[in-house]
Amino acid sequence: MRIIPAIDIIDGQCVRLTQGDYQAKTVYHTDPVEVARSFEEMGIQYLHVVDLDGAKQGKIINHQVLEKICKHSKLQIDFGGGLQSDEDIKIAFESGAKQVTGGSIAVKKPELFWKWIQDYGSEKIILGADAKHEKIAISGWQDITSLDLIDFLTLHQENGVKYVICTDISKDGLLQGPSVDLYQKITDKFPSLELIASGGVSNMEDVIQLGQLRLSGAIIGKAIYEARITLPELQNYILETDS
Repeated sequence: MRIIPAIDIIDGQCVRLTQGDYQAKTVYHTDPVEVARSFEEMGIQYLHVVDLDGAKQGKIINHQVLEKICKHSKLQIDFGGGLQSDEDIKIAFESGAKQVTGGSIAVKKPELFWKWIQDYGSEKIILGADAKHEKIAISGWQDITSLDLIDFLTLHQENGVKYVICTDISKDGLLQGPSVDLYQKITDKFPSLELIASGGVSNMEDVIQLGQLRLSGAIIGKAIYEARITLPELQNYILETDS
């Protein structure tokens, strides 16, 4: 299971929201590059970068931050937030992203999202399946749709999706534990999907519990920034699971 720290960006700064609420914003660091390098120094290989300005405005905004992180680290970055056009995804890849995540686009323009899978390959495109009470949320979680999560995953797997990041919004930023039952349900129904869990991780026990599921990765955000999980603990976990 990949350990994937998260860097969420607003105005070029490293922030975290609570349950996607832009009014409940905490700035944790003014320099995302410095944060990324601290992850890399602890043996972490992957990074999840979200352009929250982009998610809100429906177009890529913070690609220069992405470019700087890629220039100053060797982290393999998946980048999401506001990717709504061929130009957006082109900018993301040219800025150094190894993978991109599309959420709102997969709801609003599914044919374009499937075209990206055809053009770039299923290894490069991640479906962002963010949900609240198993209903898909879009536009930086500002809009909860009537789309059922399982139906949404079924549709997109049938059209070539291999990687999925699933965030349970009701858990995100609360440090109350991840939605283990939901991820178990998804992995049981879609055993061939590369599922990445996101939201709610609060301590190393949560990480270990997720590691016992058939997950491709786990995204960890607030727990790192509030020192509920330390980077040396993650380093040890990676070393132990790799050995």
